Amino acid sequence: MLAVDSYNNYQTPAQIREKTEMTNAEVNSFQVPKDVVSKWSVEYTGATPIEELIQKRIDEGTEDAFYHIDLGKVVGKYKQWIDNLPRVKPFFAIKCNPNTAIIKTLASYGVNFDCASQSEIQQILGCGVAPTRIIYANPCKMKSHIRYAKAMGVEMMTFDNKDELLKCAEVYPNAKLVLRIITDDSNSVCKFSTKFGAPLDMCEELIATAKDLDLNLIGISFHVGSGCMSVASFESAITNSARIFKMAERYGYKFNLLDLGGGWPGNDSESAIAFNDIAASIRPLLDRLFPTDVNIIAEPGRYFVAESHTLAVNVFAKRAMDSGYGDRKYLYYINDGVYQSFNCIFFDHNSPKPLVFAPGDRQNECRSTVFGPTCDSMDCIAKDILLPELEVGEWLYFKDMGAYTVAAASPFNGFQSCPTTYYIESDVN
Repeated sequence: MLAVDSYNNYQTPAQIREKTEMTNAEVNSFQVPKDVVSKWSVEYTGATPIEELIQKRIDEGTEDAFYHIDLGKVVGKYKQWIDNLPRVKPFFAIKCNPNTAIIKTLASYGVNFDCASQSEIQQILGCGVAPTRIIYANPCKMKSHIRYAKAMGVEMMTFDNKDELLKCAEVYPNAKLVLRIITDDSNSVCKFSTKFGAPLDMCEELIATAKDLDLNLIGISFHVGSGCMSVASFESAITNSARIFKMAERYGYKFNLLDLGGGWPGNDSESAIAFNDIAASIRPLLDRLFPTDVNIIAEPGRYFVAESHTLAVNVFAKRAMDSGYGDRKYLYYINDGVYQSFNCIFFDHNSPKPLVFAPGDRQNECRSTVFGPTCDSMDCIAKDILLPELEVGEWLYFKDMGAYTVAAASPFNGFQSCPTTYYIESDVN
């Protein structure tokens, strides 16, 4: 049995002992659940440095690229969330990483799920998660997908336009509908308001239309955009949501749900704002604007998984060239590229930083370009960066590769879409 049955009875770890397969020790110490450890052969590594673990795999003779997925870091991010935003129930956005071991781990702690398609809903239900723990957070849905959600008992879904309301009235009139409003995402790396979100001056018309259609509106959602760099974006969206709550009262609606969406940073050290800073800023605002009978949720994706993945790649080929400045430059070819894990360069505006494994005492650095394994010249991971001269057979590694990497990988050119995966559990901080 999983930790919670719906977002309304979400509970903290101290409260879920009797509703989960996890032992008291696992709940209290924030450990990876035993069933996950067993099924995915999770190795407990404690405080062992990731470099030592990579060396272990290399010593075993592998030449393939491989991931270490640290489920301990996933659990640690959950602990950080409930410590800083205890009122906000996280619904993990599986689009950023649909790894089943991660889903099972989060589900065991009571985390719920944000799905955007029929297939994503199927995956979550297949993990034993109750349909009431899912929000179908795609404002523009195909009728067949809405019918599937209805058949499976997934009640909550978002919308942002009149035609979507008409569609829901036809296909799923009893759905619990959440109005997604537009936000100022000018401070975000990936802007979503160009595609989704009702303009604020259209909200009253949409609420009135829903009332005329006798639809069940339950609240407001927003998304400040991925890679948000300003706390003010969250504050403004929350304040606007409170205004729409009051507007809805004039039409007889008493909203009981606020969805803070995504945009939560996955790595504090490389983000313009830290998660704890966002939490400290919005906690008093939420309490001031929304009474305790309003359920508050969010849709963190990269927050949970970005730091959990470390990718190690092998340099399988090398070319030395004249730089044109009287010295040499080097082209290196590694066994993972932009059609696999590094699609994040194009789709997520990411710039993964290659780290040289066992750099030794090499002091001189050369202009270097790192390519992936395919025959496409666009398969370039880093161009004209400085690296010590590498030899064929050496290794590079990349940290924080858990978000929007394997989720969009492909087997283009016949190469494996996802590297070999090893699951580990480090100590939770």
